[in-house]
Amino acid sequence: MTELPKYLIADASSQPEALYVIHTEYPRFCLNVANDAIFWMEDFNKEDEKELEQMTPALIEAALDFYDKEMESLE
Repeated sequence: MTELPKYLIADASSQPEALYVIHTEYPRFCLNVANDAIFWMEDFNKEDEKELEQMTPALIEAALDFYDKEMESLE
């Protein structure tokens, strides 16, 4: 089986205004591109929270960079 790409773009018919970037590696998350809301697909313990707070801005930036490049490639 082939590995999943690091990022995927997704949408849902129940939320037509939303578009998501899904990060498939640890820490897995789903980012709503419209409002930068992040939904974690991991359970974290208290020790992880401080590191996660520090990592989150870079993770969001990388996900949005991926999204921008993908959208540019469609033009």
